[in-house]
Order: sequence, then C-alpha cells, then structure tokens
Amino acid sequence: MRGGRTDGPQSKRGVTLLCAMIACLVFLFMYFGFFFGPKGQSGALEYGTKFSRSLGWGTDEDGDSTKSDESIFENAVRIKSFPVCDDKHSELIPCLDRNLIYQMRLKLDLNLMEHYERHCPQPERRYNCLIPPPKGYKVPIKWPKSRDEVWKANIPHTHLAHEKSDQNWMVDAGEKIVFPGGGTHFHYGADKYIASIANMLNFTNNNIHNEGQLRTVLDVGCGVASFGGYLLSSNVIAMSLAPNDVHQNQIQFALERGIPAYLGVLGTKRLPYPSRSFELAHCSRCRIDWLQRDGILLLELDRLLRPGGYFAYSSPEAYAQDEEDLRIWKEMSALVERMCWRVAAKKNQTVIWVKPLTNDCYINRDPGTKPVMCSSSDDPDAVWGVPMEACITPYTEQMHKDGGSALAPWPARLTTPPPRLSDFQITAETFEKDTEIWQQRVDSYWSMLSPKIKPDTIRNVMDMKAHLGSFAAALKDKPVWVMNVVLQDGMNSLKIIYDRGLIGTTHDWCEAFSTYPRTYDLLHAWTVFSDLEKKGCSAEDLLIEIDRVLRPTGFLIIRDKPVVVDFVKKYLTGLKWESIAALDPEPNSDSDDNESVFVVRKKLWPPRGSLKDSA
Repeated sequence: MRGGRTDGPQSKRGVTLLCAMIACLVFLFMYFGFFFGPKGQSGALEYGTKFSRSLGWGTDEDGDSTKSDESIFENAVRIKSFPVCDDKHSELIPCLDRNLIYQMRLKLDLNLMEHYERHCPQPERRYNCLIPPPKGYKVPIKWPKSRDEVWKANIPHTHLAHEKSDQNWMVDAGEKIVFPGGGTHFHYGADKYIASIANMLNFTNNNIHNEGQLRTVLDVGCGVASFGGYLLSSNVIAMSLAPNDVHQNQIQFALERGIPAYLGVLGTKRLPYPSRSFELAHCSRCRIDWLQRDGILLLELDRLLRPGGYFAYSSPEAYAQDEEDLRIWKEMSALVERMCWRVAAKKNQTVIWVKPLTNDCYINRDPGTKPVMCSSSDDPDAVWGVPMEACITPYTEQMHKDGGSALAPWPARLTTPPPRLSDFQITAETFEKDTEIWQQRVDSYWSMLSPKIKPDTIRNVMDMKAHLGSFAAALKDKPVWVMNVVLQDGMNSLKIIYDRGLIGTTHDWCEAFSTYPRTYDLLHAWTVFSDLEKKGCSAEDLLIEIDRVLRPTGFLIIRDKPVVVDFVKKYLTGLKWESIAALDPEPNSDSDDNESVFVVRKKLWPPRGSLKDSA
C-alpha cells in the first residue's frame, strides 16, 4: 500500500518535471530565436542557424578560433536552398544595424558618434538568409548615365529629394530619381564648384588634377557623392564617406550611381585608411565639430593627408560674421596654425589649408605646444579598430628628406614602383612582375566573362584581397572603379594601393562589409576562402555576405584551391547562383598558379513582386 501510494505522486511529479523541461526549452528557443532577433522577425528569417554554427563565424567568447583538424571545405553537404529574409531587411547592413544596437543595449556615446561606428553581431545572432531586393527592383542603369539618374524602385526613398529640394541634391522624377549635381554648398553644380577650387589653388586650366599631381580625395560628409562623381571626369578619384545617419541611404544612392563610396564616420576610431593616402580632403557643410576633443578629428585628417595635401572647407565659419561663427573660426585657425597648416586660399565661403612638405615646422614649434607629436611607437597605418589620438603624425625620414611623397603624376603613378615599397622589402622588379601577372589574369577573366557582358555591364568592382592593387591596375582601361580591400591581419599594403592612385579599405572577412546590399557588380576573391579557413571562420556565412553585397546579375570570380571551388559548387542552387565558367590549374604548374578559377553569376530572382531588367 505504501508503495502504491508513493508511485502515483512520483509519476505525476515526473510528468510535471518533463512538462517543465519542455516549457523551458520552448522559452529558450523563443528567447534566443525571436527576442534577440530583429523586431518583426518572421518565419522567413533564420538567425544563427545550423549553417553558421556548423563551422562558426569568427571566434568564441574567449577569442579562440573554432577550428578542427579537417578542412572546412571537405565533406560539405550540397545545400538546395537558403531561407529568404523578410522584406523589411532588404537594406540590412549587419555591422551597422541600429536594431542590433538597441537590442544589445550597447552603452554608446552619441556625442562621439559611436552609434554610427561598426558593431557586429555575435555568431549566434547573425543572419543566415538571402537578402531580398525591394519590390519592383530593376537592373541598375549603366554608367555614365547612372551618375545622373537611378531607378526609384531600387532605392525607394524620396526623403532627401524633398528635404534638399532647394539644394539640387536629387529630384523625384516618377520612375527615376534624378541628380542635378548640386549639394548643400554648391547648388548650381559640383562641376563649377570643383573648377572654383582649382582656380583658388592656381592649378593649370582650372583643372583639379593639377597635371596629375592630385589624384586621391577624401570627401567627408559626402551626401549623395555628387562632388566625387564629378571629380571622375578629371581623372581624380574620391573616397566619398558618410555615416548611416539622419540622411539615410546617401551612400546607397552614391553606389547605385556608380560612384565610389563607403559607410563610415569620424567618431572614436581611425578611419580604415593608411597614413598619407589623400592629396585633398574636402568638407562642404559636413556639420562636424572640428574643435572637439582637442581637435582630434582634424588630426585624423592630418594623418590621412599627404605632405603638401589640402583641406578644402566650405562652411559658415569661413565667412559668417555672427559671434558664434567668429569664435569657431578664431579657434579653428589657431588650432591648424599649431598643426603647421597654412591658408593656401580663402574666397567667399571656402577656405583651403595646406600641410607642410617636411617636418621642419613641427621641429621648430615651441616646447609644450599642443597638439603634441605622436609617439615614435605609434603605427600611423594601424587602423582596424584603433582609437584616434589627438596628436600629429610626423613624416618618415625618407618623406622629410624628399620634401613630399615623391610619387609620379597620374597615370604614370599606377605602374611606377612607389617609394613606400621599401617598407615591405619589396623590390621594383617584384612589383613590376606582380603588375604583369595580374594583367594576364584579368585578361583571362574578361575572356571568360565576355559571352555574358557588354562594355558597360560592370561598374562597381571589389577586390576582396587586393595585395598590391595589381588586379585594379589591370582594369585601368575599363569603365569601372575598384574598392581594394586589404585584410586587417595580413600585410598592411593598403598604402601601396593608395600610392598607385587607387582607393580601398581595410577589412576582416569574418565580419560583414560596411556597405548596403546590392552595391557591387563584380567581386574578386583571390584565396579569400583559404584565408578564412586558417582563421576558423564560416565559409557559408561569407558566401551569404557575398550574395548580400552583389547586385542581381552580378559576378563573383573565385581564384583559390580546387577544393574551395568544389565547395562553392555545392551552394550554387541554394544561393540562386549559376556557373558561368571554370578554369582548372594546369598539371605540374608552379605553386603560384596552382589555383582554380571559377566564375559565377547571381541570378535575378523575384521573391516578392516583379523584377524587371532596365532598358
């Protein structure tokens, strides 16, 4: 009797315990799968699924890479399909996702613009779905026509057209958005404004390129990048920079137009560019407080400008006579004077300062003058996640001795070995051989692509592992521009790329790139997947990131080990990609060329709504 009376309650308690465990598991699933996911997440969105967890993206909480003895490319299962993200995520930028910041309750200083800096999701919080295009998406209008107009359906945002209607930023014109070429400071056109800057500096024929001496420009707070767009006709290339701020989609518009641009902000971290990269920095009504934190933001521009580089500043402080603007102008003038800048020209609403060519001014400053000189232990080219410092970066002994960068004028600059090659013990012969090899490879690529492309099919190109920039150099005669990416943990050769008159950025492919979806026509991945394997990051997640960045009908060229190509082939159906061409390594070839080439194309697929090609 005792045993019988005991069994009943025990049995009930067992059932109760089992139910409690099931309820707990359901709660945990809901908590991690939905509460931590984006608001309004639907069943069409997978977040931290088995694909990303199977190999791991990035590192674990202790910073140890997730690795195994077996290659991540072996024994991969053929994936038939990936889920499609909800339509509301059609413009997702994973490392610049405001919803993520809110959900993680990050304690960020809004005054320092930390909320506009990169904050990437942890592995379990990363999306593993394909980003859909907006309803009615069309293949983008081709360059150079795209400089002046884009399809409204591709970026269905007209806020800026109405807010900036009196400044000629952009005009809502039915099916299209038109760009008259204006800006906050240059309502009557960027071309006239650019000529006026050249005139102020007494450049020959009012041409901003100054006979090839001025090639690379940093445009801070660029808006929709009309300034950078109109520089291109003068053989000058700008890195147009703006955050994903209240003027949402400005960088998205720039890239849709076919103009080089990057999402970034002058906040607390160094911009992802090496020292002495730009001949000109430009700020037109960019609403930046240059005096904050002992002038740290101006000092970041100083780090980036070459010897003799210019800063063109168009803002009320340069001409207004009210008390506050006069105060700012006085303090700013005093600051740049202590930085050894001098006024090169001042006219109407624009002032242009110029940096010294040597270290002489720095050496002759009074003891105790601020800003101080940066420590000799500081590496001015270390940029990935490195905090800015309120100090002046002196020139190297060689630059001081040369009285400048000693770079050849453009276009000779592209193929002339730059002086900073010696920083890497790379000889001129090695540089020239690299240029020659990549010219041959790019010629081969275009032969593989030729059945599928016209001369204007490709505009925005990214080299995911640029090395010395020779891939981009080989494209010099084509109507394209290249975002050259240098790996943050590899050889820091980005300064060589800038010294060649090209542009680029530093990045870690274990994380998402700072760009909108559907912004590049061609991605080139040379041993990028093999490098990812060494770091223990997820190759599947990289494929999904590539799909996010590629425009529909865009191309991916993979140059890597044969096992990598075999791995990617297993994902073509799931990613809605198609194989275009392949090239196997030649038998008994040397190790440098023992790489397969695989060209794929992202299909134009209609998850919702109709998709149409442009005329």
